[in-house]
Amino acid sequence: MSINSAMLAGVSGLTANSSALAAISDNIANINTVAYKRNQVNFANIVTAQAVTGRYSAGGVQGLTRQYISQQGLIQSANSSTDLAISGDGFFIVTEKGAGLTDADKRVFTRAGSFSVDSDGYLRNDAGFYLQGWPIAADGTIQYNPSDLTELNSINVKNLGSAVQATANVVINANLDKRQTVSAAEATYDPATRSMADWEENADPATGTQPDFTIEMNVVDTVGGTHKVAMSFLRSDANPNEWHAEIYAIPATDIAGGGPSGQITSGLVMFNQDGTIDLTNTTLFGAAGAAPTISLGASGTAATPRWDDALGVGAQDITFDLDKLNQYASASTVKVVNPDGATVGTVVGVEVDEQGVVSAIFDNSQVRQIAQIGVATFANPDGLRAVSGNSYRATIESGEFVIKQAGLGGAGTISPSTLENSTVDLSAEFTGLITTQRAYSASSRIITTADQMLDELINMRR
Repeated sequence: MSINSAMLAGVSGLTANSSALAAISDNIANINTVAYKRNQVNFANIVTAQAVTGRYSAGGVQGLTRQYISQQGLIQSANSSTDLAISGDGFFIVTEKGAGLTDADKRVFTRAGSFSVDSDGYLRNDAGFYLQGWPIAADGTIQYNPSDLTELNSINVKNLGSAVQATANVVINANLDKRQTVSAAEATYDPATRSMADWEENADPATGTQPDFTIEMNVVDTVGGTHKVAMSFLRSDANPNEWHAEIYAIPATDIAGGGPSGQITSGLVMFNQDGTIDLTNTTLFGAAGAAPTISLGASGTAATPRWDDALGVGAQDITFDLDKLNQYASASTVKVVNPDGATVGTVVGVEVDEQGVVSAIFDNSQVRQIAQIGVATFANPDGLRAVSGNSYRATIESGEFVIKQAGLGGAGTISPSTLENSTVDLSAEFTGLITTQRAYSASSRIITTADQMLDELINMRR
């Protein structure tokens, strides 16, 4: 009967507009939720087959919910370096579990990047999900697999131990005074028996030779210990552009198996006529033209020279950048001595770059890359199914995921210290509230009118 179909159409109108109101309510409630994607209920009519010509039976309406997951929210700056937003396509991969992650543990996808470091050192967002990334090995390599979520691990920035970097390079910017007179002691100087290292150790002219100029520097060994190393110079009387030179440890007991009093190496440093260093003819590091590098053997080995056995440290090569060691007619002076290396340090901060590389910052100025965030993309992100925590799971409609590095293969870039805003437009939602309320009232009027008509039909028997 047409009156019954009209009443049912009114009921379907109430149901559909109730769903629309629920979607609008969710949108308004989540206007400040990070990376929330607005929902919308679209209406589609239901057509009933007309059994009798000239008689119309109403089919009603159905509400079809759509979530605009692929819509990009506004990216705004945030205060934390671990607040992350994806600019472009893709989703963070997250889990409900940090430690002890297994293949059976569920992985979901989100764009809510409000991550912070929890008490256990894991990066976790406000919904309690743990950020996933590929671990970066000590040599900087990463094991990528674009289709295997289990290759990713929860990113932890605290369980790293301490960071130590042994000194490998020293930059020296200094001048040796070309006007320096030749010392009387130069005549008796012998790096094997009466060295500048001996003078440093004893300050006795009978057993050592006082240098004309000394450059001191701190060197960090393989376990973070600090040692003083000196490079000393004595003007030669054989050539106006020639200096005797030695490199030695202070105190001498730090070095074993070398020359006298902790001496590591000795030889000549040569300069060109324009005052620049002549490394081609310099013999301080071995044969003329040898690379400006000293090699210290590990403690307890037979290497010469080596770190003292009592130190218990590893072998170490130290390269000197002497391009700015000059011989000009001005006072001998040290402008810059810059050795690299770092003593023991602990994590004091975390930073993330646009490629999603997570690095731990140590209080000794070292930066260690620990993981790269994986970004999952889908052929149809609007086909994802929403789950609790402002996250999504894959469906047949969304297609299979592909895990990519940020900024590559169509994946969006990661913006550190930013967050993606909700895509809700409050003015549009309030307008929707008004139209939905009107439509709901009109649908209820259909039911009231159909009921009155049925009453008239029933009253025909009286």
